[in-house]
Order: sequence, then C-alpha cells, then structure tokens
Amino acid sequence: MSTDAVTREELHRRDVEMRFYRRSDGLFEVEGRLVDTKTHPFRRLLAEEDAPPGHHLHDITVRLVLDAELQVHAADARMSATPFKICPGAAAAMQRLVGLSIGTGWNKRVRELLGGVASCTHIVELLGPMATTVLQGIAPLRIVSTDDPEEDAQRRFRVDSCYAFAADREVVVRLLPRLQRDKAGTPI
Repeated sequence: MSTDAVTREELHRRDVEMRFYRRSDGLFEVEGRLVDTKTHPFRRLLAEEDAPPGHHLHDITVRLVLDAELQVHAADARMSATPFKICPGAAAAMQRLVGLSIGTGWNKRVRELLGGVASCTHIVELLGPMATTVLQGIAPLRIVSTDDPEEDAQRRFRVDSCYAFAADREVVVRLLPRLQRDKAGTPI
C-alpha cells in the first residue's frame, strides 16, 4: 500500500552523519555521529521520569585518524547522550582499533574487537559506514594515481568490490581493461 493513501505519525528518528577530513598534519580524519530521538515523551529503562519529545536517547560521535594507507592512528568516541549512565565506559574499547587498516575484513574485525559486551552496539554500527566514507573521501586522491604501476594492488582491490566494478562490466572494461574477466572468471 502506498504511503500516500495513509497518514503516518513519526515515532522515532535516527540521524546518522558522516564526514571525512584532510588534516594539516598529513593524516585524514573520519567522524560519524548517530543521534536517536523520540517525537513523544518516553520513559527510559531505569529512569524515574519521562524524557520530553526531541530529547536525545543516543548522541554518539566516533572519530578515527588514518594515514593514506588507511591505517588507524587514533580512535575515540564521545557519548553525549546514552540511555544508561554506564554507557560512556564503552568508548574506552576504541583503542583496540589503533593499528588496524580499513579494507577487506574491516567490519568483521570491528565486530570481533568491539562486539557484544566489549563496547557499544551503536559504535560498532557507525564504524561500517565510516569505513565506506573513508573510501569515498580518499577516492579522488587515489584515482589520480590509477595509472601508476605502484598502484596495482589498489586497482585489484576495486575489481569485484561492487556491482559497477564487476570484472565483466563496462567500468572495469573501460578503466581497468587488463583486469577484466568474463563471468566464469577467465581473463578476456
């Protein structure tokens, strides 16, 4: 049924914002923020009174500092609003990410290091889209060097990384013809 045919009442809103920066020290920084709000009064678990409409249930900002090879140099989280007073303690686990590199296996490794009781579910949720934000943010810098023989690993990383970059599709055929393959995986 089309939503045009019915009325709707917004009950919950989640805003997720991602930003990527080049720093003056030669490093890069990605910041992700998650904010949850309700449009009506609600009582948090263990709370003694209702929170008013628009009050933040979660307001969590996660920051990673990376080099051009996407290795994490610093990681932290600020938890300005949380449902429980104990939640900000989860931010300390962010230090486990220092030394890791964003790339294949990133999300799996994040879940291994920060999943479950090790940290905060919402921090873990932010780190996936933060990684893709880094890749989008740094892409223009890497595209410039696509023809550089030293960048072969970067070219191979792109092939079969998404629908458009399938080894048998036009994008690879036109941009990376040496790496194109047919559907069976045979070089063309």
